[in-house]
Amino acid sequence: MDINLTGLDGALAQRSFTGVIAVYADGRRVAERCAGYRHRAHRVPMTIDTRIAVASGSKAFTALAVMRLVDDGRLRLDQPVREMLGADLPLIDAAVTVEHLLTHTSGIGDYLDEDGDWEVSDHVLTVPVHTLTTAEAFLPLLDGHAQRSRPGERFSYCNSGYMILGVILERITGDTYHEAVTRLVLEPAGLTRTGFLPLNELPADAAVGYIHDEGDLANTLHLPVLGNADGGAFTTAHDLHQFWTAFLDGRIVAVDTVAAMTRPRHDVPGEGLRYAMGFWVHPTRDVLILEGYDAGASFRSSHAPVHGLTVSVLGNSSEGAWPVIGAVAGLLDAALQHADEVGDPPSGADVDRPR
Repeated sequence: MDINLTGLDGALAQRSFTGVIAVYADGRRVAERCAGYRHRAHRVPMTIDTRIAVASGSKAFTALAVMRLVDDGRLRLDQPVREMLGADLPLIDAAVTVEHLLTHTSGIGDYLDEDGDWEVSDHVLTVPVHTLTTAEAFLPLLDGHAQRSRPGERFSYCNSGYMILGVILERITGDTYHEAVTRLVLEPAGLTRTGFLPLNELPADAAVGYIHDEGDLANTLHLPVLGNADGGAFTTAHDLHQFWTAFLDGRIVAVDTVAAMTRPRHDVPGEGLRYAMGFWVHPTRDVLILEGYDAGASFRSSHAPVHGLTVSVLGNSSEGAWPVIGAVAGLLDAALQHADEVGDPPSGADVDRPR
């Protein structure tokens, strides 16, 4: 299988891409491109080991932590969320279950309406961002949104649903959301460079998220100070490949649970993808996808299990990575199509080597 990153030159020229592109095969990095700065004002260059925020890409961590509780018998997929919420969030239909939240079919109102008149540069949070350090702290934001459709009726991407899963995690485990995900997901997967970093106190190896392609306006006041159950973790290209491997090997949840979480359940024409449970799926192929878009973050990681191949694009600006993400998707599709035609074996890859 051949994925030649020189084919990205046109996409890279469309906008000011700042971030990392990486290809992994057979457990090793076989191609990479780094561009721009992880800190623009100080002109600190992006490197392959930079920790970069992945926005909604980390919803998978929430889904996996919840499914760990299901595997352990502490939670049921068909369990009404009202049992955990009590009198909180009274507008949520009593029929909404944990599975509805995981699969974006709850029909509940969303505190971040991505279908509305929303710009990535908007200040959308209605409470001080420094107070949003736990899932429970989001309850005032999650309250007051009317049910939009009957539970289970249709797919509708919903950030509130995943934040409620975060509240459930905190109430069942007694941990903060971040502690629960670290213990249940990150540590079993061996993700030593992945976690939720405070935006107002980023370490030197983490990339600042920038609102625009150019300039120094950071996303610090646009997002919660700590990412939470609906997204915002920081990770690296290497940890992403490690994550895919650990997940599919059954090191986070049971193998049967892996199969349930990766089974496509809904076609989502607006995204050109299918949705499973915490994961997107290629429209026609057995390729799993994590994707995220937010102020200062543009991200996609694709994994082809049959070929053991991971292709990730992590950008630290709101829009700069999207031409590259589209081009990389095309390169991956072409490589998989070629592999089908010539009968390439389902492991290993001949790709351009990093220098």
